[in-house]
Amino acid sequence: MTLKATLDQHNVTLVAVSKTYPPERIMAEYEKGQRIFGENRVQELTAKYEALPKDIQWHQIGHLQRNKIKYIASFVHLIHAVDSFELLQEIDRQAAKYERIIDCLLQFHIAKEDTKFGFSEEEAVALLEQQPWLHLQHVRICGVMGMATYTDDETVVRQEFRQLKKIFEHLRQRFFADAPSFKEISMGMSGDWHIAVEEGSTMVRIGSLIFGSRN
Repeated sequence: MTLKATLDQHNVTLVAVSKTYPPERIMAEYEKGQRIFGENRVQELTAKYEALPKDIQWHQIGHLQRNKIKYIASFVHLIHAVDSFELLQEIDRQAAKYERIIDCLLQFHIAKEDTKFGFSEEEAVALLEQQPWLHLQHVRICGVMGMATYTDDETVVRQEFRQLKKIFEHLRQRFFADAPSFKEISMGMSGDWHIAVEEGSTMVRIGSLIFGSRN
């Protein structure tokens, strides 16, 4: 069974991570039916948005600086890596200029590496307990995102994905019980997507398995 067929069977969304690959490689996947692509650099994302068909859903998947949001606010479909209230505020401010609502995921630090960004569960709860985020009219929190430790130890990876699923369930029950749009768990990449799907991922970010190894 192909990757796409396996994901479809589990109702998991495939984000084809196209960072560093040229537009013609993206078009090859587009012509096979893929419409959701992920980029982690704003400059590269905006260039590809201009060059490629406008029915593509572009996901911003990497760490995002507040001063870069203005370049993607008119078209970005989903921002995966919101790791502060200040970032959420700026997304709201920029989206308002285009009278849009931008969907966002809260990023959680579930890995053992210090280099990863993201909230702890306690930090996210503290943020959501404060009311100001409810006054943001142009962002919608749709779920959570996290990256597992880069390791061959599947037990570690599985535990971290399980932790993110528990965080999602806690937040949904406590803060988003009446929000059907809060439904996404973005976890799993080329090396660990199968574990992520087993542990409840609704969205995987796959690059090299689709496009081949990067230089």
